[in-house]
Amino acid sequence: MALSIPTITLNDGRAMPLLGLGTYKSTEKEAEKAIVTAAKYGYRLIDTASSYKNEDSIGRGIRASGIPRENFFITTKIWNTAQRVGDIEGAFNRSLDRLRLDYVDLYLIHWPVPGCYPETWRALEKIRESGRAKSIGVSNFEEPHLTALFEFSGVIPAVNQIELHPTWQQREVVAYCKAHNIAVEAYSPMARGADLNAGDGVIERIARAHGVTEAQVILRWHIENGTIIIPKSVHADRQRQNLDLFGFVLDPDEHAAIDALDGPTRAGHDPMTFTYA
Repeated sequence: MALSIPTITLNDGRAMPLLGLGTYKSTEKEAEKAIVTAAKYGYRLIDTASSYKNEDSIGRGIRASGIPRENFFITTKIWNTAQRVGDIEGAFNRSLDRLRLDYVDLYLIHWPVPGCYPETWRALEKIRESGRAKSIGVSNFEEPHLTALFEFSGVIPAVNQIELHPTWQQREVVAYCKAHNIAVEAYSPMARGADLNAGDGVIERIARAHGVTEAQVILRWHIENGTIIIPKSVHADRQRQNLDLFGFVLDPDEHAAIDALDGPTRAGHDPMTFTYA
């Protein structure tokens, strides 16, 4: 039976599911099958990007699922190369062609390429005005990038998708986004699995107390923080577990114990030093 997933209202008035399926490093074959399985369980938010090289499979999975297109919330992103050469419109149209969709629900600037992202944002504004992207946002933007964007444009991003997990909580960026009514979306919400063993067994102890998995504890923590999450899985049993977050609640001490795991180390790239190859 498909689960109805709670939504968050974006600053443009649109509803976005709080929980979805990430597809980073999902192969063409894996991605199509994963979408069909995930849709059966109730996933409607699907996150991809042109750089993931699986938009074709995502599109096939959407069509094969039997779920009407309008029931999905599809996100994709523009890569750095297209930003550098100013081919924003072309890159977006190629993503639509690969997905075989008339529109996406959310289009993101994948990385804040220095000297490029303000003009890229202006092009995204025009795409949104055309109706081919219902909402627009950013990914991997730190406070200086967001401040520069505000000075350049009066259009506030609907979403900032960032690396966020218990050992890398990005509190300053999150606070800035909340103060400006930008929804925060976490990729690598479990630090690619590393956080399952964080804190000298604290996650394991909380999981045991609730009769759930360590992954469910971390994902529940995100949900209680109001963070949109997109855990990636191509395995049916894990997809079901990642969706089963609404039958338990962390008590204040448990939530605080996870808050206390915050640390100084990312699992991925630093947007301030990334080479943007």
